[in-house]
Amino acid sequence: MNAASWGEFETASPELARLGRGLFDETGLVMLGTIRKDGSPRVSPVEFFIFAGELYLGMIWRSYKAQDLQRDPRCMVMSTVHDRMLPDGEFKIAGIAAEVTDEAERQAWASALLEHMGWSPEDDDDEPYHLFKVGIVTASFAKVENDDWFRLFWRARA
Repeated sequence: MNAASWGEFETASPELARLGRGLFDETGLVMLGTIRKDGSPRVSPVEFFIFAGELYLGMIWRSYKAQDLQRDPRCMVMSTVHDRMLPDGEFKIAGIAAEVTDEAERQAWASALLEHMGWSPEDDDDEPYHLFKVGIVTASFAKVENDDWFRLFWRARA
């Protein structure tokens, strides 16, 4: 399964990336769908950060959603939805999560997060945390406009 970085996706489909980023930034949270050990779905809110052309998700150490991704990296990342009529639309990514273990990459992410938010997990007395980056397999946006559906879809190239 081919996956693209956020930067590659943004270059290939700038309008879709702009719409999705706007919805993500609106709340600062995304909904993360993972697969539990028994195969059933788990949906959890999680903070995201787009940095250096990658979509990163930081998670509490040994959280169930992190363990899910370690076991099965397939995931869904979705914007939060505020209204059943989707006046702002909804944005979804089907992706593959990869745990970031490279210390230089983790430090660069933590430093950028500190500059962006004024907080970093590195500030928490060396508490461990999980960091994943999501490769994008597909991305979609849907919105109701004038009683009609407006949809955009993108798939990573093979």
